[in-house]
Amino acid sequence: MKKNITIIAFLAVILMGGCKKYTDLTPTGSLLVENAQDYYELVSYPNRAYLISNFQYLVDDMWMKESNFIGVTPNINTVHFSFNENIDRVSMITSSNFYDRSYVYINRWNTIISLVDGSKGDDNVKALAKAEAKVLRAFDHFLLVNVYAKAYNAATAATDGGICIMDKYDLEAQPVKSSVAEVYNFIQKDIDDALPYLQAQPADPYHPSLAFAWALKAKVHLFKKEIAQAKQACEKSLGYNNQIFDLVNYTTKQGGPSVTPIIAPNNPEVLSYMYIQGYNETNFGYTWIISPELRELFGTNDARFNMFFNTTSASFLDIGSNSAYYSIFYTRFFYPTVGLKTTEVYLMQAECLAREGDLAGAMAVVNKLREKRILSGDIILPVPATRKETMDIIINERRKELFLGFNRFMDLKRLNTEPEYAKTVVRKYPLVNKTVPQQTYTLLPTSRLYIIPFPLNILKKNPNLTLNTDEKLPF
Repeated sequence: MKKNITIIAFLAVILMGGCKKYTDLTPTGSLLVENAQDYYELVSYPNRAYLISNFQYLVDDMWMKESNFIGVTPNINTVHFSFNENIDRVSMITSSNFYDRSYVYINRWNTIISLVDGSKGDDNVKALAKAEAKVLRAFDHFLLVNVYAKAYNAATAATDGGICIMDKYDLEAQPVKSSVAEVYNFIQKDIDDALPYLQAQPADPYHPSLAFAWALKAKVHLFKKEIAQAKQACEKSLGYNNQIFDLVNYTTKQGGPSVTPIIAPNNPEVLSYMYIQGYNETNFGYTWIISPELRELFGTNDARFNMFFNTTSASFLDIGSNSAYYSIFYTRFFYPTVGLKTTEVYLMQAECLAREGDLAGAMAVVNKLREKRILSGDIILPVPATRKETMDIIINERRKELFLGFNRFMDLKRLNTEPEYAKTVVRKYPLVNKTVPQQTYTLLPTSRLYIIPFPLNILKKNPNLTLNTDEKLPF
């Protein structure tokens, strides 16, 4: 059965009206998607991006240049940076690229899943295309539910408001918002359905591999605190790809980025390429200022900090604030900030081991990573006396390894459900400017700010989509 759907049309499916309906697909190109191989190739989507500008400052790892805050009319960035709960944010988030694009991608995956069986070609290729689309659909739903809803809590997930599940290609679909539990169940089913058909070595890095799918499965289980299942999935993922890019050797023996460029998608520890802004996003790294707290956490002998960050440009940061910005051109080294990579799988494995009480095993995994990251000094850390101390080390390693992107935001949310690991983020600001009084801003673990409101344009189009916070609609 021939489907007159074009690749160009897929890329034009923007602003779907949230959960209310898909927009019409208007074939405007000439390359028809009509056989199984076409659908399989449609899964590969280079330059897939997830802008995080609506919530990037709700963490302890990011910082803002003082001229972008002091005297500036309040906006969503300043509200989040100052942890201000006194303002209803809905009117400030008039739209969201993150929300829109996530559902655009889901629409793409649903099209493949719904239509590939009716196409011409090899049944094995059809099954592969459908499986890859399902695991990417699971990934996008996972991102959405962890931004716009509460963190998963087994005691309340069945009644906590989640997001809209988009599970089929249907131009007239009008799904309602599902609970957090329902969304997680959907995600897990998609992953489990996909695993038997995926490949260890896909056609290109933009097709999801078995290592990626098992890593995503591990992350979903970890966020649900299903530790045994998460650990098993980590082991499965590492069985397909256990490479760690050796930044120590790269820095000390290969000359680093100026001598030996490592560009996307040539980093062997990356499991599936996707971006915050796009392939060349690290060109804009100077806008991503890390906090003095994170800089202090790196210390002076960490290859990740020493190679990638700049602390001296007054154009991009406030000298004296002890902050830093990412400064390596993307054609020299692409450091992945979104998606999944082997080092996160190792750190998830370490967390599972620590939670199960195997502190020595957990630290062995952490130290395996540190040997590829720490240049000198205390490279191999001793085994702490308690689980809490071990977990603190793992959490801090996650901060250093998974900087930028959305991982710290999601980690704070999930860890805040546990009193043992919940963190009150405290920010003193400004640090350099002396013309305005310094203030202390506090983000409590229970803050409503951790749940991002659905964008205003989506809420207006779909009155059935209700907020997951107690904020008020401006209409």
